[in-house]
Amino acid sequence: GWHGAFDRPIAADLRDNGSRCKCYTACSRFQSAAASALKGSAMGKTLVAYFSASGTTGKVAKNLASAIGADLFQIEPEQPYSRADLNWNDKRSRSSIEMNDESARPAIAGRVADMGAYDTVFVGFPVWWYVEPRIIDAFLEAYDFSGKTIVAFATSGGSGLGRAPQRMQALTPGATVVAGGLLNGRPSQVELADWAKAALGA
Repeated sequence: GWHGAFDRPIAADLRDNGSRCKCYTACSRFQSAAASALKGSAMGKTLVAYFSASGTTGKVAKNLASAIGADLFQIEPEQPYSRADLNWNDKRSRSSIEMNDESARPAIAGRVADMGAYDTVFVGFPVWWYVEPRIIDAFLEAYDFSGKTIVAFATSGGSGLGRAPQRMQALTPGATVVAGGLLNGRPSQVELADWAKAALGA
């Protein structure tokens, strides 16, 4: 994967060096330079986190993680959404009630083991009412994203990301939120890798 391109050779070089890096400063500089080059050319250690109500976003997220060598985390609600919950025509459905309530934060099952280890987090979701679902807000508020890059991506039948990137930035003031855009259809692994690089300006 991209984030491992420098990690393995560096670890091997230092481990196999019989001198055990007598010059600590030089070795430290070497590691720092490699880490900087990695961050500049790719995205560092990466996570793809996603919420998928019908499975569409999940398929794209899994392919994206595979294409860029990222870890994968599914943002699952403790109480799964039923078909009735997702009925937009019913103002009393669960999703309608949540999206009408700015403070709604559906409980999430499970946590990312070590969010601090990631430099870049791709966050995927279906677009609901021109924004991200409230469970995405709950996910963003559950961790410290300071210094990280968050790339928002979505699947949508017709609308774009809408106000989602701006809202997500407001919830993670210490992070940099990038509007990655929509990933509809069936993009190939190569297309997904190219899209990820372009989204980060790499």
